[in-house]
Amino acid sequence: MEETQKPALKLKRLQEMPVQEKKVLVRVDFNVPLHGGEVSDDSRLRAALPTLKYLMEAKAKIVLISHLGRPKGKPEEKYSLKPVAKALEKILGIPVSFSSDCVGPEAKKAVLALKEGEIVLMENLRFHAGEEKNDPEFAKSLANLGEVFVEDAFGAIHRAHASTVGIPKILPSCVGFLVQKELEFLDRVIGNPARPFVAIIGGAKVSDKLRVLNKLLDRVDTLLIGGGMAYTFLAAQGVSIGKSLLDQEKIADAQAVIDKSYAKKVTCLLPADHVAVSEIKPGVKTSVTQGMAIPEGLIGADIGPHTIEIFLEEIEKAKTIFWNGPMGVFEIPEFSAGSKAIAEAMAKAGKNGAVTIVGGGDSLAVLSESGLSEQMSHCSTGGGASLELLEGKVLPGLSAISS
Repeated sequence: MEETQKPALKLKRLQEMPVQEKKVLVRVDFNVPLHGGEVSDDSRLRAALPTLKYLMEAKAKIVLISHLGRPKGKPEEKYSLKPVAKALEKILGIPVSFSSDCVGPEAKKAVLALKEGEIVLMENLRFHAGEEKNDPEFAKSLANLGEVFVEDAFGAIHRAHASTVGIPKILPSCVGFLVQKELEFLDRVIGNPARPFVAIIGGAKVSDKLRVLNKLLDRVDTLLIGGGMAYTFLAAQGVSIGKSLLDQEKIADAQAVIDKSYAKKVTCLLPADHVAVSEIKPGVKTSVTQGMAIPEGLIGADIGPHTIEIFLEEIEKAKTIFWNGPMGVFEIPEFSAGSKAIAEAMAKAGKNGAVTIVGGGDSLAVLSESGLSEQMSHCSTGGGASLELLEGKVLPGLSAISS
């Protein structure tokens, strides 16, 4: 049966929108990690720079709105964006003012104070319940802060919130350079990728990845499955997995993915060996299994050396590589070898001309720790959004802007 085609989106780009000397409201994704009151990873701030610099050159009055964490509709100091304003100021080398609210008198005052080319970052959108509820009045209050709206928060466009779908109903809207870049690279995966095309899918939850696995099987030449989700696939094949993570309810779905890979003539590879432990904790004694099976009483915590070898052979041959989800419990050094090996192999493939795309916070964390982020063709700032695009979903934040 032919797949139903989703309607094509007609998105106005920032460079097509008149913004000269206007008040421009920009939805950014500054949902960054904070430690000790400071931003510990500024990659999402840097990802917004092309859009911000373009608007600064256009002498726009730039009003930035973002969420941070999950404060449940009321102010919480630990989720304040104030430290983010300081970090952005340091990166840009110009003052970035901060408003203690994103709507109301304080917000209006902060916007009125802006001169051409200046920037203000508003306080956390999610300090108001109206954001996640997509409350029309809250959206209207936000829209009153600008004359033009720029959607540049790729990590939030799969959410139907006031700042992503409410504002575009009120203001002339377009997509910024970050969203444009994300869509361009993901289109290479969805549309016409250079072949061989290899997808590497890991992470803990099978349920999070089933839809994207099924979509990828229509497009890829090789599918490599690792991480905690791999044990459900092994169990579906009748392989003993010891005490490893298992989603009993998804065994039949995992088997259906394997069956589809055979039908599509897609090479689908599961871990051939494992780093196994009695419990998941730092410093624990590890052993490597002799094959796919994990002995009773042990837990799979990472792919083993033979699996790394097999996976790397496939990556080396690839012309397009998409990676989402780590191969093991990478946060613990003893279980990070598989994920690091994938990151290094992708960096090497990139040097040899392959298009390398990484999506998902955990995968990006592996790259960041390995110092390899800059060596990828594209690191997606929105794991959830990128997966939903690959699943074929129309993202609310894009359809709201589409003309």
